[in-house]
Amino acid sequence: MDILLAFTLTMLAGLSTGIGSLIAFFAKRTNTKFLSVSLGFSAGVMIFVSMREIFDKALDYITKAKGENLAGWITAAAFFVGMLFIGLIDKILPENKNPHESKLIEEEQKEIDKSKTLMRMGVFTALAIAVHNFPEGLATFVSALSEPSVAIPIFVAIALHNIPEGIAVSVPIYQATGSKKKAFLYSFLSGLSEPIGALVGYLVLMPFLNDLIFGIIFAFVAGIMVYISVDELLPSAREYGHHHLSIYGLVGGMAIMCVSLLIF
Repeated sequence: MDILLAFTLTMLAGLSTGIGSLIAFFAKRTNTKFLSVSLGFSAGVMIFVSMREIFDKALDYITKAKGENLAGWITAAAFFVGMLFIGLIDKILPENKNPHESKLIEEEQKEIDKSKTLMRMGVFTALAIAVHNFPEGLATFVSALSEPSVAIPIFVAIALHNIPEGIAVSVPIYQATGSKKKAFLYSFLSGLSEPIGALVGYLVLMPFLNDLIFGIIFAFVAGIMVYISVDELLPSAREYGHHHLSIYGLVGGMAIMCVSLLIF
């Protein structure tokens, strides 16, 4: 049952890129206020749950395995290695193809006229999103497997920030082909790397999972989530032109996570 829940949450989070595709089709203009608030909210949830819950869980697991003297050092190292890992992915991907570089629907539509170039851009963006989403899928899966209460906020945050990624994939492909079905399909499939990440986690890591591995993965995931929040989500939210709304979303996400953790 725990494995089924882990796969289900990971699948739903990844395929929320399809929501972004639908928004791109039916909205003549980008709802910038919604995007600013939702991206800020997602960042708030990610930062708070990473530093307050996931990092502490990692420290607890590693303490059980290695004792208090080494636990802090191992947890901190895994945390910053997670940041380095996702930072290298961002560095490798060209900035204009990076799925976390925010763009409005209007900008995507006006950017390039040639259909072949548009199609190539859309496919490349879908592949870039797949690279980014793979570790997120592993994060959701391992969290749900070990601590379902931690996995829910991770799922919500990842699902929210996948919506603009769906827009980035679907619009250029739609403009290139004129087919909403193709655009939706590419956007939908780009999110599949998250459940694939979960599947890899299940097949590769399951035989080796113990307190030390769980702790390292949790700290690694916390580093990834904080980096994504600070480097991608908040700057993207601000670029939509609603700085204060993104901060309100950030604070709201933190507050809701705080209350939910206190209650449950």
